[in-house]
Amino acid sequence: MFLAQEFIRKKRDGLTVSPEDVTAFIQGITDGSISEGQIAAFAMTVFFNELNVNERVALTLAQRDSGTVLDWSSFDLNGPIVDKHSTGGVGDVVSLMLGPMVAACGGYVPMISGRGLGHTGGTLDKLQSIPGYNITPDTQTFQRIVREIGVAIIGQTLQLAPADQRIYSVRDVTATVESISLITASILSKKLSAGLTGLVMDVKVGSGAVMPTFEKSVELAASIVDVGNGAGMKTTAVLSDMNQPLAPVAGNATEVRCAIDYLTGKTRPKRLHDVTMTLASQMLQVSGLAPDEPAASAMLNRALDSGAAAERFEKMVNALGGPTDFINAVDRHLPDAPVKVPVPAPRTGWVQRVDCRAVGMAVVALGGGRMRAEDVIDPTVGVSGVAELGQMVEAGYPLGYVHARDEAAAARAVADLQRAYTLGDEREQEPPTIHRVMCQ
Repeated sequence: MFLAQEFIRKKRDGLTVSPEDVTAFIQGITDGSISEGQIAAFAMTVFFNELNVNERVALTLAQRDSGTVLDWSSFDLNGPIVDKHSTGGVGDVVSLMLGPMVAACGGYVPMISGRGLGHTGGTLDKLQSIPGYNITPDTQTFQRIVREIGVAIIGQTLQLAPADQRIYSVRDVTATVESISLITASILSKKLSAGLTGLVMDVKVGSGAVMPTFEKSVELAASIVDVGNGAGMKTTAVLSDMNQPLAPVAGNATEVRCAIDYLTGKTRPKRLHDVTMTLASQMLQVSGLAPDEPAASAMLNRALDSGAAAERFEKMVNALGGPTDFINAVDRHLPDAPVKVPVPAPRTGWVQRVDCRAVGMAVVALGGGRMRAEDVIDPTVGVSGVAELGQMVEAGYPLGYVHARDEAAAARAVADLQRAYTLGDEREQEPPTIHRVMCQ
């Protein structure tokens, strides 16, 4: 007979728990027989005594099986089902380009994304700035769009990994969010429930990253790779830099505009391009669509230069309720903030450091993110044209521009951004955009 308290005690005392006991515990979470207090005790126990790889695999699979697991067998797909997940960042608009690019190369990308968390921007919040875009279609519609277009980006439904949703709500109020084991199971259970055969994980490093240190980012990446592969899904992780905003913009409608400019070739900022191409290339390789990086890059560049990737994005938007002419009429469909002001540099100097988290929080304070779960986001606000590390800026010239709903909010954001930048007399070494690619 399974006893939850004995299961918790074993892990509390540093003992190994069996896959069968892990499954029984998760089943109890799903059917309500496990209490909130027992979930909290389990989360705190794992926080102090992390699970080993086999236990993490068992937890991930049990959370996956707590709800619906998408079955693609009846859809006669002629390519692999692959996705990417990011730990989040500022100006990280990669998903909006990457999904259509991989779809144009023959992959199928059922991307189930999240909202903004803390200082990080959420893919769903960006997409909801597009008029009519439905982030919660029924499962049948979601799978049909993926089959017909190759990509659909939506939000998590209550049917996918429901045990994870209950565990996460407890972790959020018990100071156990940072557990590597629980983060790993949370991410991978949702991805596995989408029926993926391959996953590329983007783990951020730096002042705007969720993980507090480089070492913790490496630990999370290794855990994701080991557990993903152990659960039968070919998985690779990329460590990418978040010591400054990834794109030169941050905010929901501003980032969608950036994505359209990228897909249409109007502008492709270098660091954003490097991260997007690296992740997309890894997706093509883990899914078997490309044998190596040069072949993957050539395929992706063809998808961009031919307009095929942009076409997939517009078809996805239309299929999910958005405008049919979104790309050609993006300025008509995306609203502008009523106030746009420059952020004058307080002195002449090289940009030596950027407090990326502070930039993200400035966007949140403008209304571009949430202080509380029930907050309504203003899609028009944000920042654009932000200066990069290693850039020389003259005194009084813009470090960037603030898009705000009123003058008072703009003034506060200007001060916040000025404090986020450190200017000096010497140009310092900029961090690499891609720190490491980790495979099993």
